[in-house]
Amino acid sequence: MAERGCRKTESCVETPHGVLHVTLHGTRTTRRPAILTFHDVGLDSKSCFSPLFKFEEMQEIVKNFTLIHIDAPGQEEGAATYPAGVQQCSDQLKLCLHAHAYAVGVNNLYPSVSFRTVIGVGVGAGAYILARFALANPDAVEGLVLINIDTNARGWIDWAAQKLSSVTSSLAEQILCHLFSQEELSSSTDLVQSHRERISKAPNLSNMELLWKSYNSRRDLIFDRNSAFKCPVMLVVGDHAPYEDAAVECNSKMDPTTTSFLKMADAGGLPQLTQPAKLTEAFKYFIQGMGYMASSCMTRLSRSRTTSLSSSYSMDGSRSRSRTLSQGSQGGQMPPSPSQTMEVSC
Repeated sequence: MAERGCRKTESCVETPHGVLHVTLHGTRTTRRPAILTFHDVGLDSKSCFSPLFKFEEMQEIVKNFTLIHIDAPGQEEGAATYPAGVQQCSDQLKLCLHAHAYAVGVNNLYPSVSFRTVIGVGVGAGAYILARFALANPDAVEGLVLINIDTNARGWIDWAAQKLSSVTSSLAEQILCHLFSQEELSSSTDLVQSHRERISKAPNLSNMELLWKSYNSRRDLIFDRNSAFKCPVMLVVGDHAPYEDAAVECNSKMDPTTTSFLKMADAGGLPQLTQPAKLTEAFKYFIQGMGYMASSCMTRLSRSRTTSLSSSYSMDGSRSRSRTLSQGSQGGQMPPSPSQTMEVSC
Protein backbone atom coordinates (compact mmCIF):
# COMPACT_ATOMS: atom_id res chain seq x y z
CA MET A 1 0.00 0.00 0.00
CA ALA A 2 1.46 3.35 -1.03
CA GLU A 3 0.52 6.87 0.00
CA ARG A 4 1.96 9.46 -2.37
CA GLY A 5 1.43 12.40 -0.02
CA CYS A 6 3.62 11.10 2.77
CA ARG A 7 5.63 8.79 0.50
CA LYS A 8 4.82 5.78 2.64
CA THR A 9 4.82 2.16 1.58
CA GLU A 10 3.72 -0.82 3.65
CA SER A 11 4.69 -4.36 2.68
CA CYS A 12 5.60 -7.72 4.11
CA VAL A 13 9.09 -9.17 3.90
CA GLU A 14 9.61 -12.90 4.22
CA THR A 15 12.68 -14.00 6.17
CA PRO A 16 13.80 -17.49 7.21
CA HIS A 17 12.37 -16.80 10.66
CA GLY A 18 9.03 -15.19 9.99
CA VAL A 19 7.22 -12.55 7.99
CA LEU A 20 8.09 -8.96 8.90
CA HIS A 21 5.72 -6.10 8.34
CA VAL A 22 7.74 -3.19 6.97
CA THR A 23 6.70 0.46 6.70
CA LEU A 24 9.04 2.58 4.61
CA HIS A 25 8.81 6.31 4.06
CA GLY A 26 10.91 9.38 3.61
CA THR A 27 13.38 10.06 0.84
CA ARG A 28 14.23 7.19 -1.52
CA THR A 29 17.37 8.55 -3.18
CA THR A 30 19.60 9.39 -0.24
CA ARG A 31 22.99 7.77 0.19
CA ARG A 32 22.76 8.27 3.90
CA PRO A 33 22.09 5.36 6.24
CA ALA A 34 18.49 4.37 6.74
CA ILE A 35 16.87 4.93 10.12
CA LEU A 36 15.65 1.50 11.19
CA THR A 37 13.26 1.22 14.15
CA PHE A 38 12.18 -1.75 16.23
CA HIS A 39 9.37 -1.57 18.77
CA ASP A 40 8.91 -2.98 22.26
CA VAL A 41 6.74 -5.84 23.48
CA GLY A 42 3.07 -4.88 23.64
CA LEU A 43 3.53 -2.24 20.95
CA ASP A 44 3.82 -2.15 17.20
CA SER A 45 5.69 0.33 15.05
CA LYS A 46 2.76 2.74 14.95
CA SER A 47 1.93 2.81 18.66
CA CYS A 48 5.63 2.89 19.58
CA PHE A 49 7.00 5.51 17.20
CA SER A 50 4.24 7.53 15.52
CA PRO A 51 4.19 10.42 18.06
CA LEU A 52 7.96 10.77 17.74
CA PHE A 53 8.37 10.58 13.97
CA LYS A 54 5.25 12.62 13.27
CA PHE A 55 6.44 15.37 15.59
CA GLU A 56 6.83 18.66 13.73
CA GLU A 57 10.53 19.19 14.45
CA MET A 58 11.31 15.58 13.48
CA GLN A 59 10.22 16.19 9.87
CA GLU A 60 13.53 17.82 9.04
CA ILE A 61 15.20 14.51 9.86
CA VAL A 62 12.58 12.32 8.18
CA LYS A 63 12.81 14.17 4.87
CA ASN A 64 16.58 13.61 4.75
CA PHE A 65 16.64 9.90 5.54
CA THR A 66 14.95 6.68 4.52
CA LEU A 67 12.83 5.68 7.51
CA ILE A 68 12.04 1.99 7.97
CA HIS A 69 9.74 0.71 10.71
CA ILE A 70 9.91 -3.02 11.41
CA ASP A 71 7.13 -4.99 13.10
CA ALA A 72 8.15 -8.30 14.65
CA PRO A 73 6.26 -11.30 13.24
CA GLY A 74 2.63 -11.30 14.31
CA GLN A 75 2.86 -7.96 16.13
CA GLU A 76 1.56 -5.55 13.50
CA GLU A 77 -1.95 -4.14 13.65
CA GLY A 78 -4.40 -6.64 12.19
CA ALA A 79 -1.93 -9.54 12.29
CA ALA A 80 -3.41 -13.02 12.16
CA THR A 81 -3.19 -15.05 15.34
CA TYR A 82 -0.70 -17.89 15.24
CA PRO A 83 -2.33 -21.35 15.31
CA ALA A 84 -2.58 -22.99 18.70
CA GLY A 85 0.50 -24.96 19.62
CA VAL A 86 2.90 -23.01 17.42
CA GLN A 87 6.20 -22.51 19.21
CA GLN A 88 7.28 -19.15 17.91
CA CYS A 89 9.57 -18.23 20.80
CA SER A 90 12.65 -19.91 19.37
CA ASP A 91 12.01 -18.31 16.00
CA GLN A 92 11.72 -14.89 17.63
CA LEU A 93 15.13 -15.39 19.22
CA LYS A 94 16.59 -16.50 15.90
CA LEU A 95 15.11 -13.34 14.45
CA CYS A 96 17.10 -11.34 16.98
CA LEU A 97 20.27 -13.08 15.85
CA HIS A 98 19.59 -12.67 12.15
CA ALA A 99 18.52 -9.05 12.02
CA HIS A 100 20.53 -8.53 8.84
CA ALA A 101 17.54 -10.16 7.11
CA TYR A 102 15.72 -6.85 7.64
CA ALA A 103 18.11 -4.89 5.44
CA VAL A 104 18.45 -7.67 2.89
CA GLY A 105 14.69 -8.14 2.69
CA VAL A 106 13.94 -4.45 2.42
CA ASN A 107 16.55 -3.90 -0.29
CA ASN A 108 15.13 -6.81 -2.26
CA LEU A 109 11.61 -5.46 -1.85
CA TYR A 110 12.55 -1.90 -2.81
CA PRO A 111 15.34 -2.02 -5.43
CA SER A 112 15.19 1.76 -5.78
CA VAL A 113 16.15 2.17 -2.13
CA SER A 114 19.89 1.91 -1.70
CA PHE A 115 21.45 1.77 1.74
CA ARG A 116 24.21 -0.33 3.20
CA THR A 117 24.10 0.86 6.78
CA VAL A 118 21.47 1.85 9.31
CA ILE A 119 20.96 4.04 12.34
CA GLY A 120 19.01 1.82 14.70
CA VAL A 121 16.32 3.19 17.02
CA GLY A 122 14.93 0.58 19.40
CA VAL A 123 12.76 0.55 22.51
CA GLY A 124 12.90 -2.16 25.18
CA ALA A 125 12.91 -5.51 23.40
CA GLY A 126 13.61 -3.64 20.16
CA ALA A 127 16.63 -1.98 21.74
CA TYR A 128 17.96 -5.38 22.78
CA ILE A 129 17.42 -6.79 19.29
CA LEU A 130 19.18 -3.90 17.55
CA ALA A 131 22.02 -3.91 20.09
CA ARG A 132 22.57 -7.60 19.45
CA PHE A 133 22.48 -6.97 15.72
CA ALA A 134 25.07 -4.19 16.03
CA LEU A 135 27.44 -6.37 18.04
CA ALA A 136 27.18 -9.15 15.46
CA ASN A 137 27.25 -6.85 12.40
CA PRO A 138 29.31 -3.77 13.33
CA ASP A 139 29.88 -2.70 9.72
CA ALA A 140 26.14 -2.50 9.08
CA VAL A 141 25.32 -0.03 11.87
CA GLU A 142 26.45 3.61 11.93
CA GLY A 143 24.63 4.58 15.11
CA LEU A 144 22.26 3.32 17.78
CA VAL A 145 19.57 5.00 19.87
CA LEU A 146 18.63 2.53 22.59
CA ILE A 147 15.64 3.42 24.75
CA ASN A 148 15.04 1.39 27.94
CA ILE A 149 17.80 -1.07 27.09
CA ASP A 150 18.37 -4.08 29.36
CA THR A 151 21.39 -6.07 28.21
CA ASN A 152 21.14 -8.67 30.97
CA ALA A 153 19.38 -12.00 30.99
CA ARG A 154 16.74 -12.53 33.63
CA GLY A 155 18.23 -13.71 36.92
CA TRP A 156 16.68 -16.28 39.20
CA ILE A 157 14.91 -13.63 41.28
CA ASP A 158 13.50 -12.02 38.16
CA TRP A 159 12.50 -15.44 36.84
CA ALA A 160 10.67 -16.31 40.09
CA ALA A 161 8.97 -12.91 40.15
CA GLN A 162 7.86 -13.37 36.55
CA LYS A 163 6.45 -16.81 37.32
CA LEU A 164 4.49 -15.41 40.26
CA SER A 165 3.29 -12.48 38.17
CA SER A 166 2.06 -14.82 35.45
CA VAL A 167 -0.18 -16.49 38.05
CA THR A 168 -1.47 -13.39 39.80
CA SER A 169 -1.61 -10.88 36.93
CA SER A 170 -3.04 -10.90 33.44
CA LEU A 171 -0.71 -10.75 30.45
CA ALA A 172 -1.82 -7.19 29.77
CA GLU A 173 -0.87 -6.09 33.30
CA GLN A 174 2.52 -7.83 33.05
CA ILE A 175 3.29 -5.98 29.82
CA LEU A 176 2.10 -2.67 31.28
CA CYS A 177 4.51 -3.12 34.21
CA HIS A 178 7.23 -3.61 31.60
CA LEU A 179 6.27 -0.46 29.68
CA PHE A 180 5.41 2.05 32.41
CA SER A 181 6.80 3.31 35.70
CA GLN A 182 5.06 2.52 38.97
CA GLU A 183 4.11 6.19 39.29
CA GLU A 184 2.34 6.08 35.93
CA LEU A 185 0.56 2.85 36.80
CA SER A 186 -0.53 4.15 40.20
CA SER A 187 -1.80 7.38 38.67
CA SER A 188 -3.46 5.45 35.86
CA THR A 189 -2.59 8.15 33.36
CA ASP A 190 -4.50 8.52 30.12
CA LEU A 191 -1.58 6.92 28.29
CA VAL A 192 -1.62 3.91 30.60
CA GLN A 193 -5.38 3.52 30.27
CA SER A 194 -5.28 3.71 26.48
CA HIS A 195 -2.57 1.08 26.24
CA ARG A 196 -4.28 -1.14 28.82
CA GLU A 197 -7.42 -1.13 26.72
CA ARG A 198 -5.52 -1.63 23.47
CA ILE A 199 -3.45 -4.56 24.76
CA SER A 200 -6.23 -6.33 26.65
CA LYS A 201 -8.51 -6.19 23.61
CA ALA A 202 -5.85 -6.96 21.01
CA PRO A 203 -6.95 -9.82 18.72
CA ASN A 204 -3.32 -10.95 18.45
CA LEU A 205 -2.71 -11.05 22.22
CA SER A 206 -1.41 -14.60 21.99
CA ASN A 207 1.20 -13.37 19.51
CA MET A 208 2.27 -10.72 22.02
CA GLU A 209 2.65 -13.44 24.62
CA LEU A 210 5.06 -15.35 22.38
CA LEU A 211 7.25 -12.28 21.92
CA TRP A 212 6.99 -11.52 25.66
CA LYS A 213 8.20 -15.03 26.55
CA SER A 214 10.94 -14.77 23.97
CA TYR A 215 12.21 -11.49 25.38
CA ASN A 216 12.13 -12.84 28.93
CA SER A 217 14.32 -15.77 27.85
CA ARG A 218 16.99 -13.49 26.35
CA ARG A 219 20.68 -14.01 27.00
CA ASP A 220 23.23 -11.55 28.30
CA LEU A 221 24.82 -9.24 25.77
CA ILE A 222 28.53 -9.71 26.40
CA PHE A 223 30.58 -6.55 25.97
CA ASP A 224 32.70 -4.08 27.91
CA ARG A 225 34.47 -0.80 27.26
CA ASN A 226 37.22 -2.53 25.30
CA SER A 227 34.86 -4.60 23.17
CA ALA A 228 31.71 -2.53 22.98
CA PHE A 229 29.84 -1.13 20.01
CA LYS A 230 31.88 0.21 17.09
CA CYS A 231 29.41 3.02 16.45
CA PRO A 232 28.12 6.03 18.40
CA VAL A 233 25.39 5.08 20.87
CA MET A 234 22.79 7.19 22.65
CA LEU A 235 21.19 5.52 25.66
CA VAL A 236 17.82 6.96 26.67
CA VAL A 237 15.71 6.22 29.73
CA GLY A 238 12.98 8.02 31.61
CA ASP A 239 13.48 9.06 35.20
CA HIS A 240 11.98 6.31 37.43
CA ALA A 241 11.34 4.12 34.39
CA PRO A 242 11.25 0.33 34.97
CA TYR A 243 14.63 -0.10 33.27
CA GLU A 244 16.42 2.93 34.69
CA ASP A 245 18.90 0.84 36.68
CA ALA A 246 19.50 -1.46 33.70
CA ALA A 247 20.25 1.51 31.45
CA VAL A 248 22.65 2.98 34.02
CA GLU A 249 24.44 -0.38 34.25
CA CYS A 250 24.64 -0.60 30.47
CA ASN A 251 26.12 2.89 30.34
CA SER A 252 28.84 1.86 32.81
CA LYS A 253 30.02 -0.81 30.36
CA MET A 254 30.05 1.44 27.30
CA ASP A 255 32.98 3.20 25.67
CA PRO A 256 32.70 6.73 27.12
CA THR A 257 34.20 8.28 23.98
CA THR A 258 31.28 7.20 21.79
CA THR A 259 28.36 7.06 24.22
CA SER A 260 25.84 9.64 25.39
CA PHE A 261 23.40 8.90 28.20
CA LEU A 262 20.11 10.78 28.25
CA LYS A 263 18.02 10.48 31.41
CA MET A 264 14.76 12.33 30.84
CA ALA A 265 12.89 13.84 33.78
CA ASP A 266 9.11 13.43 33.89
CA ALA A 267 9.24 11.10 30.90
CA GLY A 268 7.95 7.89 32.49
CA GLY A 269 8.51 4.54 30.88
CA LEU A 270 8.04 5.59 27.25
CA PRO A 271 9.87 8.89 26.69
CA GLN A 272 9.35 8.74 22.91
CA LEU A 273 5.61 9.09 23.59
CA THR A 274 5.61 11.49 26.53
CA GLN A 275 8.54 13.75 25.57
CA PRO A 276 8.87 13.67 21.76
CA ALA A 277 10.14 17.27 21.62
CA LYS A 278 13.11 16.64 23.92
CA LEU A 279 13.94 13.33 22.30
CA THR A 280 13.77 14.87 18.82
CA GLU A 281 16.24 17.53 19.85
CA ALA A 282 18.60 14.95 21.32
CA PHE A 283 18.28 12.79 18.20
CA LYS A 284 19.16 15.74 15.98
CA TYR A 285 22.26 16.40 18.10
CA PHE A 286 23.16 12.72 17.79
CA ILE A 287 22.86 12.73 14.00
CA GLN A 288 24.84 15.97 13.74
CA GLY A 289 27.57 14.39 15.86
CA MET A 290 27.77 11.62 13.27
CA GLY A 291 28.41 14.22 10.55
CA TYR A 292 24.94 14.45 9.03
CA MET A 293 22.74 17.54 8.79
CA ALA A 294 25.60 19.71 10.01
CA SER A 295 23.99 22.85 8.55
CA SER A 296 20.71 22.24 10.39
CA CYS A 297 19.76 24.88 12.91
CA MET A 298 18.79 24.04 16.43
CA THR A 299 15.16 23.29 17.02
CA ARG A 300 12.66 25.94 18.05
CA LEU A 301 12.44 24.18 21.39
CA SER A 302 16.15 24.64 22.14
CA ARG A 303 16.09 28.28 21.08
CA SER A 304 13.34 29.00 23.57
CA ARG A 305 14.80 27.36 26.62
CA THR A 306 18.04 26.47 28.36
CA THR A 307 19.04 22.83 28.68
CA SER A 308 20.97 21.73 31.71
CA LEU A 309 23.64 19.17 30.88
CA SER A 310 25.21 17.20 33.67
CA SER A 311 28.45 15.63 32.40
CA SER A 312 30.16 12.70 34.07
CA TYR A 313 33.69 11.74 33.13
CA SER A 314 34.77 8.14 33.64
CA MET A 315 38.35 6.94 34.00
CA ASP A 316 39.46 3.43 34.88
CA GLY A 317 35.91 2.48 35.72
CA SER A 318 35.38 5.26 38.28
CA ARG A 319 34.05 8.77 38.01
CA SER A 320 36.84 11.25 38.51
CA ARG A 321 34.93 14.51 38.27
CA SER A 322 31.63 16.00 37.22
CA ARG A 323 30.41 19.37 36.12
CA THR A 324 27.22 21.05 35.01
CA LEU A 325 27.08 22.74 31.64
CA SER A 326 24.45 25.33 30.80
CA GLN A 327 23.81 25.29 27.07
CA GLY A 328 23.17 28.68 25.52
CA SER A 329 20.16 29.65 23.46
CA GLN A 330 21.93 30.60 20.24
CA GLY A 331 20.67 28.88 17.12
CA GLY A 332 22.96 26.72 15.04
CA GLN A 333 25.07 25.66 18.00
CA MET A 334 26.69 22.29 17.50
CA PRO A 335 26.22 19.54 20.07
CA PRO A 336 28.91 18.78 22.64
CA SER A 337 31.79 16.69 21.36
CA PRO A 338 31.32 13.00 22.19
CA SER A 339 34.67 12.81 23.94
CA GLN A 340 33.14 11.52 27.14
CA THR A 341 30.00 9.89 28.39
CA MET A 342 27.40 12.64 28.69
CA GLU A 343 24.73 12.16 31.31
CA VAL A 344 22.02 14.58 30.29
CA SER A 345 19.02 15.42 32.45
CA CYS A 346 16.34 17.44 30.72
